[in-house]
Amino acid sequence: MYARHLTRELAALGHEVTVLSGQPYPVLCEGVRLVKVPSLDLYRDSDAFRLPRLRELESPSDLVEVATMLAGGFPEPRTFSLRARRELLARAGEFDVVHDDQSLGSGLLRMARDGWPVVASIHHPITVDRAIDLEHADGLARRVQLRRWYSFASMQGRVARALPKVLTVSQSSRLDIVEQLGVDPERVAVVPIGVDPALHRPLPWVRRVPGRIMTTASADVPMKGLAHLLEALAKVRTDHPEAHLVVVGRPRQDGPTLKLVDRLGLGAAVEFAAGESDERLVERYAEASLAAVPSLYEGFSLPAAEAMACGVPLVATSAGALPEVAGRDGESALLVPPRDAEALASALRRLLDEPQLAARLGAAGRRRVLDRFTWSRAARGTAAQYEALLELARGRRRASGRPC
Repeated sequence: MYARHLTRELAALGHEVTVLSGQPYPVLCEGVRLVKVPSLDLYRDSDAFRLPRLRELESPSDLVEVATMLAGGFPEPRTFSLRARRELLARAGEFDVVHDDQSLGSGLLRMARDGWPVVASIHHPITVDRAIDLEHADGLARRVQLRRWYSFASMQGRVARALPKVLTVSQSSRLDIVEQLGVDPERVAVVPIGVDPALHRPLPWVRRVPGRIMTTASADVPMKGLAHLLEALAKVRTDHPEAHLVVVGRPRQDGPTLKLVDRLGLGAAVEFAAGESDERLVERYAEASLAAVPSLYEGFSLPAAEAMACGVPLVATSAGALPEVAGRDGESALLVPPRDAEALASALRRLLDEPQLAARLGAAGRRRVLDRFTWSRAARGTAAQYEALLELARGRRRASGRPC
């Protein structure tokens, strides 16, 4: 999402943009080049944690990738950055800036030593995900497994601290990057992301479905707080039996989400939708009576911005950057404490019971997003940070006596 929309708007500003990516390859817009940097693809949906054949192992990065997976770690941040560096060494002089999208692999530091001006985006520190996953882990074995999986986090911290410039998407994430990764606050710039207002817009000809609540969640990820929303839905349905939930996401068949749906007796009141087009998702927003973001943490929350841009009244938690995106409680959304199913249920009931309030919040939310959070604004802010990085590089060259 970030790669596709940001690069499209950077190209629209007149910049030449090339994306280096491993699998799964992003869908990019016209005018943006894609250079494929294939990995061993050990986590593909069709064959996760596969063991590659010996003939597939062609480089030291391949060996590191397999060995780290077998040890229970996640190798791709490191191995992608090393492969990307090899690709860039063959393209010396072709690019002005290298912009990393949160791989934060050790290869980035080698790129910087090679002379490339390097900037990285950190949407939020992975240490947040690690802490929440460990909090919800069931048993010692699972906690050990998670610590192995997140072993790349220490590398990401070292790389982030060494880079000359880091971009992030909210003041909340900036504080977490400084506090949890130890990055110099002077090196961290905030460039909010956003929506495409030509796509995410109200569709007044689409009828809203009474009682329909929409949320976007990686369904079995504790950080998204879906369990609290399901509990809130069960409470709301005691006096609003028409209330039902559409979840944009795909749960595991043996995962905790479907078990909770069954335990709460919500099987007929919850629909999961995944793999739909952007246009269909906008239609779903138009059909919804309200949207909910029950997250325990967000570095920004594109789903909140997208719902607001579509004119859908929003209920969100006050976790992380959500107040920055949604605004103060009662102005352009209703905010509730995270992890509080009762408060969430109360806010959902309020919007279902007060259509005038819902309409006011929906209109105010759209105005807020269009004023603050669009991809064109994000591209202009990002390009300004590129210029600052290049000026910093020129200053260092002058100080060292090297030609600029």
